[in-house]
Amino acid sequence: MTTTPVDTRPLVRNRNYTLLWVGQGCAEIGFSSSMLAFPLIVLAVTGSAAASGLVLAADAVAQAVTALPAGALVDRWDRRRIMLACEITQVLALASLVAALLLGHATVLHLTAVAAVLGACRALFEPAEDALLPSLVPEPQLATAVATNSARSSIGQMTGTALGGVLFGITRWAPFLLDLVTHLVAFTTLAFLRAPARTTEPAPIGRLGHEITEGLRWLWQRKEIRVTTVCAVTLNLFFAAYYLVVVVLAQRHGTPAGEIGVMAAMLGVGGVLGALLAPWLHRRLSPHAAIAGVFWALAALSPLAAAITNGYLLGVLFALMALLAPTANTTIITHQLLLTPDELRGRLSGTLNVAIGAAAAAGPALGGLLAQATTPTTAVLISTAGMTAAALAVTVNPTLRHYPRRTEREEPTP
Repeated sequence: MTTTPVDTRPLVRNRNYTLLWVGQGCAEIGFSSSMLAFPLIVLAVTGSAAASGLVLAADAVAQAVTALPAGALVDRWDRRRIMLACEITQVLALASLVAALLLGHATVLHLTAVAAVLGACRALFEPAEDALLPSLVPEPQLATAVATNSARSSIGQMTGTALGGVLFGITRWAPFLLDLVTHLVAFTTLAFLRAPARTTEPAPIGRLGHEITEGLRWLWQRKEIRVTTVCAVTLNLFFAAYYLVVVVLAQRHGTPAGEIGVMAAMLGVGGVLGALLAPWLHRRLSPHAAIAGVFWALAALSPLAAAITNGYLLGVLFALMALLAPTANTTIITHQLLLTPDELRGRLSGTLNVAIGAAAAAGPALGGLLAQATTPTTAVLISTAGMTAAALAVTVNPTLRHYPRRTEREEPTP
């Protein structure tokens, strides 16, 4: 399957991993900038909040619809070439939008189409990157690479959101130009990356559905993947609901908008700090303790929001809640990548993206319904109850209690 040996030097001296990390770190800054600017530009052009939601929905729907076939295509094709194609496609889509904004011809249809292209490209790019990672990094360093990628995402989100707001205040097209430039940087770094070559047999497009089903069947038969996915979906669902409820609660308490912004940003700060701690905690905690720890931390900390009225203190609470998540993610993702044969890793990532994405989309809807049907305090406690039930399930589940510290590669299923 491969012709290039994995670089066994430390990650900081791993040329290929460094190129990938730097390029995608830039791209995530640009992406976060655009995602902040999309609803703002639609509101500026149309004055319609519904149209603003439509554009963001187009991005999410494109990711959801594309994710499963994207995973199968990643297992068919050369992953580096897929990533290069995704980057240049996003550059072209963003260039068309920047040009339309400069000329004053931007429409909701154009904005929606660009958002959909960006979402579809991410749905294809992410499984390709996940599947490629174990061939760039030796197995003993894989957990550190996964944790470092998590830090990259948190830093990109914080930086990009801040830059997006500043740049939009200067001129409407500037956040999209930043996104264009960062994707161009990512394309350049990928062009210099030397990834292992893959030999794949051409298959008719009509077999794509069969390959998707084959991947889903293989993943469902692996207890560890099945159980961790169900637990992660449950936790993401209730935490996404909880997050919206806490924002509503802060608004009801008269918390200034600036404090709410800091509160939201602190979630990213906790994620960055947690990602820096994750490699150290991953080596010292058992897998079960690492996974159960984040569930119990959220269950224990979440009810405190009902008693806190200060936005900055709520921000500290969010940071503490985000602190252990990267350790659990590192434990689970590393194990899944090592357990899954190379020819199925794209489908693994694509399937997980669908499941986690569905929970992230349904969570705010659930939170909105809870906040409307009950008091915000009651909604906080209901969300807490959901996270506590998930923590109890993780604690007693026999598969997770015997979760292996290190996985030996299995032979691929015929």
